[in-house]
Amino acid sequence: MGRAFEYRKATKMKRWGNMARVFTKLGRQITIATREGGSDPEVNPRLRVLIQQAKKENMPKENVERAIKKATDKDVSDYKEMVYEGYGPFGIAIVVETATDNPTRTVANVRSYFNKHGGSLGTSGSLEFLFDHKCVFKVAEKEGVSIEDLELELIDYGVDEVLADEGEWIIYGEFKSYSNIQSYLENNGFEIHSAEFERIPHDVKELTEEQRTQIEKLLDKFEEDEDVQNVFHNMA
Repeated sequence: MGRAFEYRKATKMKRWGNMARVFTKLGRQITIATREGGSDPEVNPRLRVLIQQAKKENMPKENVERAIKKATDKDVSDYKEMVYEGYGPFGIAIVVETATDNPTRTVANVRSYFNKHGGSLGTSGSLEFLFDHKCVFKVAEKEGVSIEDLELELIDYGVDEVLADEGEWIIYGEFKSYSNIQSYLENNGFEIHSAEFERIPHDVKELTEEQRTQIEKLLDKFEEDEDVQNVFHNMA
């Protein structure tokens, strides 16, 4: 198993176990994708994948339609994707991805979480060198195709590795290769369950159980914030 897979298995966010938070996260992503590429999923590949993902998560159709409509409603505040970086206690690097209609509120909240739990908010881009930014596709296994052949085929499309997990194949690729990988998968009849971006640390830091507990309290505060989409860190 690769480094990306092992990290991913260890850091699945708690919010994904909460259906309401899943719907909130997907809804904001759908709104942003619609604003950027239009409301027709046939010509908006990002929106197309998000709608498929919403179906898999049993998100009600009316929630999806509401999120799309919100993107074209001039009376509704626009969501902006903002990324905040900082250090928690014990030198743990933390990257917080948000989708917010009020960046002033969001940055104030993120800063307060860091400060109250012994960390500090850094400047934008200050932690980029510690993480690889990857696109991650989860697809259904396809009859007649081996995972080895798929990985070999996808190397030319910017894919690093393909791994099996609980009846799905997880495909890790370069951030900039997202659209090429999606096009290949769709053109070759793969069922895409989800398509996301992850930040995978180059190295991880080992902490004691007591130290881990302190960091997890900080991570929990981020995950409880509705503006927060994803949290990545380099704690082992």
